[in-house]
Amino acid sequence: MESFDEMLDSFIRLGLAKDVGEGDHTSMACIRSTRVSKAKLLIKDDGIISGVDVAKKIFKEVAAAADFEKLISDGSVVKPGDVAFYVTCPTRALLMAERLVLNTMQRMSGIATIASLYLQEIEGLPVKILDTRKTTPGMRFLEKQAVVHGGCHNYRAGLYDWIMIKDNHVEACGDIALAIDRVHEYLQKTQKDLSITIEVRNLVELQKVLDHGGVTRIMIDNFEIPILKEAVAMVNKRFETEASGGIDLHNVRAYAETGVDYVSSGALTHSAGTMDMSLKIIFSEG
Repeated sequence: MESFDEMLDSFIRLGLAKDVGEGDHTSMACIRSTRVSKAKLLIKDDGIISGVDVAKKIFKEVAAAADFEKLISDGSVVKPGDVAFYVTCPTRALLMAERLVLNTMQRMSGIATIASLYLQEIEGLPVKILDTRKTTPGMRFLEKQAVVHGGCHNYRAGLYDWIMIKDNHVEACGDIALAIDRVHEYLQKTQKDLSITIEVRNLVELQKVLDHGGVTRIMIDNFEIPILKEAVAMVNKRFETEASGGIDLHNVRAYAETGVDYVSSGALTHSAGTMDMSLKIIFSEG
């Protein structure tokens, strides 16, 4: 698998290629190639900032000698009027990078902000909030970094780093116990060391898992709160427990109070808004 830096390099190159194409004709028409500008990243919303270090990499891609002065670090609380960084580089390069920087930072900061709100909702409870694979294609690694900047936790980078037996796997396989056994046979054959989560949809399926064993975590999916509490009591700490399905800011604390170890929510990424910000030139010469 590619490293974070390798994925970021690919993301930046593709983003610039799609935006710039054969060239930024407006800037080439209006601005001399010798012109150099200094700009600031101005915050216009309250929240948690994410993507500052990514912005630096983008500017360095379009202008290797760009001077980047970071004032606020990723994961910090920000408010309208704050300046996250200053950047000085050739003006054409600055404008070439502007939209990719803003699109990426606005998205990442929106996710970090909502993650911080989830964290506030479960204050005082011994439970961790997890993200999911419900992310924007091509941006999962950045969106998951933003989740961490907001104080929550990553869960599965993809299909390759964790076994998750879901309803469709069980239906296709024919039986919960058989699915678990086949996973163990596969892991032994391939010499893979992967944790195993199995999804259960009702207490009957839960009991089958408890009778059979062989998993790391039980994902209790789309249970109403009273039934979820009963499910947690049935597990009785034999396995890790995870609540999932239909969880958002309005009900996350109620789910967390049932005694589960983890609460996963796709809304951390798929329903996050954006943070308003702008890149403003404050000085030019040349």
